[in-house]
Amino acid sequence: MTDQIATTKIRQLFILLIIIGILFLIGMELLPYLGGVLGAVTLFILLSPLQEKLEKRKWKPALAATLLMFLSFVIILLPIAGIGLMLTSKVKTAIQNSTAITDTIKSEISKTEELVGMNISENINSSEVSTWISQNIQDLANSSLTVTISVGIMFFLLYFMLTERKKWLATALVYLPLKEENTKNIGKESIDLVKSNAIGIPLVALLQGVVALIGYFIFGVDNPFFWFVVTIIGSMIPFVGTALGILPVCILLFSQGDTTAAIGILIYGAVVVGSTDNLFRLVVQKRLADVHPLVTLIGVIVGVPLFGFIGLIFGPLLVSLFLLLVKIYKNEYGKQGKKI
Repeated sequence: MTDQIATTKIRQLFILLIIIGILFLIGMELLPYLGGVLGAVTLFILLSPLQEKLEKRKWKPALAATLLMFLSFVIILLPIAGIGLMLTSKVKTAIQNSTAITDTIKSEISKTEELVGMNISENINSSEVSTWISQNIQDLANSSLTVTISVGIMFFLLYFMLTERKKWLATALVYLPLKEENTKNIGKESIDLVKSNAIGIPLVALLQGVVALIGYFIFGVDNPFFWFVVTIIGSMIPFVGTALGILPVCILLFSQGDTTAAIGILIYGAVVVGSTDNLFRLVVQKRLADVHPLVTLIGVIVGVPLFGFIGLIFGPLLVSLFLLLVKIYKNEYGKQGKKI
């Protein structure tokens, strides 16, 4: 008589398949708003200690959570929104003059071609470049509704996570299929990773941006605050860094005939801004978790298409959490695999 699968196991497998199927459908629909979920988790980790302190001072949980959410909106979201509006305004101006800008670039390249002996400018089609930029900006504008919904989901989740944090933590301990020791480890390391990605990366980028901004004022760069923002964004991208802001400014000054300022900002960027990068990262990494540049780079590549601009922060966080889960899995089940 052949062995048969027990009825209870079939039922268990059937229920698991249904759970996984429903979870997949929910996940597919929520994927565009995953940034809001990660944002809620990030803000919860950062604000939870403050929530606890306010409650110890006899604040009602709902009132304390509302105050912290308002402060996070003013301190975090409003500056990001302002940066977005400024960049959008500049990009719209660039789109309106994209053909003229492309022709100017071609003329500058043609001057270089005479020295190098290569023909590059003929391959640059001004109208195609203008069309490509317009299409991408249109896609960015269409994503504004998704961003708005994500922000709403973020604050909705954050409110309940702050006011009912003990229930959330207890539920996580019950449903995570891990040993208690590994659960504590993943909690501690997750907090360190969130702080490193959500505080460390933007803080270093902001400090570098300030140093670069001083240089922009010294050498009389037009629209210094715009290039300040571009430098901050570049600083958050490994292997690109502040060159994203410094080099275009240098080229712009060269094209305007201000050779002295162009050479000056190039040296200032390479020596002063470049050296502060290591200094700032060293100071920050002493207090926060050290995230490898490759993790940050892969995170940016993955995060920006998924989450947009905030993918610069949430992308590395997502990759770091994935690596942490692999480490926890190895600790949980790796020892069993060594038995032969």
